[in-house]
Amino acid sequence: QVQLVESGGGWVQPGGSLRLSCVASGFTFSNYGMNWYRQTPGKERELVAYISSSVGSTNYADSVKGRFTISRDNAKNTVYLQMSSLKPEDTAMYYCKRNAGAYWGQGTQVTVSS
Repeated sequence: QVQLVESGGGWVQPGGSLRLSCVASGFTFSNYGMNWYRQTPGKERELVAYISSSVGSTNYADSVKGRFTISRDNAKNTVYLQMSSLKPEDTAMYYCKRNAGAYWGQGTQVTVSS
């Protein structure tokens, strides 16, 4: 079955960096676009970044452009989210999601505070 397992979250001071990872299994990873979403309590999940399956084209939410980078390693069935210049408003639970179907990971918490 499809499984997505995120890791790499934690606490970081404003201006710091984190790299999130999402390891996929149960499907042919290279065939699917992948997404990173985030959610804070009481709000809907927000699409943060997307990467396509083949040529690796990317899209970002305006709020993270220039600070976050999504990438993938198809040999490792892994999608990454490199987050830099983190702000307190980036604090959220971060989830990866596969395109084509409601397949989500369990999430990894990112907390940005001093």
